[in-house]
Amino acid sequence: MPAIVLVGAQWGDEGKGKATDALGARVDYVVKFNGGNNAGHTVVVGDEKYALHLLPSGILTPGVTPVIGNGVVVDPGVLFEEIDALTARGVDCSKLLVSASAHVIAPYNRALDQVTERFLGKRKIGTTGRGIGPTYADKINRVGVRVQDLFDESILRQKVEGALDQKNHLLVKVYNRRAVSVDQTTEVLLSYAERLRPMVRDVSLELARALDRDEIVLFEGGQATMLDIDHGTYPFVTSSNATSAGACTGSGIPPNRIDRIIAVVKAYTTRVGEGPFPTELLDADGEKLRRDGGEFGTTTGRPRRTGWYDALIARYSARINGVTDFVLTKLDTLTGWERIPVCVAYDVDGVRHEEIPMSQSDFHHATPVYEYFDGWSEDISSARSTADLPKNAQRYVEALEELSGARISAVGVGPDREQTVVRHDLLG
Repeated sequence: MPAIVLVGAQWGDEGKGKATDALGARVDYVVKFNGGNNAGHTVVVGDEKYALHLLPSGILTPGVTPVIGNGVVVDPGVLFEEIDALTARGVDCSKLLVSASAHVIAPYNRALDQVTERFLGKRKIGTTGRGIGPTYADKINRVGVRVQDLFDESILRQKVEGALDQKNHLLVKVYNRRAVSVDQTTEVLLSYAERLRPMVRDVSLELARALDRDEIVLFEGGQATMLDIDHGTYPFVTSSNATSAGACTGSGIPPNRIDRIIAVVKAYTTRVGEGPFPTELLDADGEKLRRDGGEFGTTTGRPRRTGWYDALIARYSARINGVTDFVLTKLDTLTGWERIPVCVAYDVDGVRHEEIPMSQSDFHHATPVYEYFDGWSEDISSARSTADLPKNAQRYVEALEELSGARISAVGVGPDREQTVVRHDLLG
């Protein structure tokens, strides 16, 4: 099974980093195919905790080649900071590869992201302000700067001038900000070239050859299904395709090379930023989930919105992504609850929906319909097999599997890479 895609099934923060890390010792390449440093993965290895933002989680596994694909937008300054921080902790980053076709986040993209979000006021999207959206917009508008452009000063200057022709009018005349200097921007971007050069590759060719050698390539999605630009809760989404199909466009490998699609789903639901969230808890229960689960953003530190498990979202994710296996995370966070609600349908103006409504307006007005499952009080952090779990925890997992549209092959019972109950071999 040479090619596996791993994505988030909800609104992100499901624990994809841990899932990728758990598979790391059995794969040869880990490829990040979308997003930028607007999302984070937290990985715990023994007593060490790592917060990754732009780098693929495979960077932590010796022997794995970590890859940043063409679908990622790269802030070189952030990339170097992250590499330096990991190197200082003894992590070898020398095998990192970066696609020559990945787009670069320029300083003016960050400036526009921040000023635009402030300008939107109550209509804000809830971006991280790191320039992700404006960089993807430049890509679609064909005025973007790519990694390969940093090695040709003439081309780079032309591209920066072309981008700033419009952006400076916007900054000055609409947002009352100072114009951005072409010379200064070009100089900043050129300063990254020498250090980047040894990492840059034709990633599509590199991965095709690896798959031809029957090496195992894991494609790691940033953000998650419900934040996908096409299939998420638009417009409260990210600016890239975070679903499994994005692995192809974001890396240059064809769909018929993919063998398995793994989606990571939390045992409850969280969301960062604005937008609809049917099972959101705005009470003491929501605060308890946030506190017990440590639900604060890896990248921003923002408190995450919390709610109960939503089976409709899981089924939607299974269908959109073609999920073969779910990894259920943070089951241990639910220890101590007497009863655990699970959303099995929505009520929209008196009409029962057992799938996500077609209309975003209906989704926004959806009220969850719950089934209740008996909880457990036993510590499950040392469980390594299904039999080690309390009966009620087993029943909860079995119910979620039946409701969610694909088998649950692994269950997280703690933050460490070893704290996992294996129900089926994810690579077998």
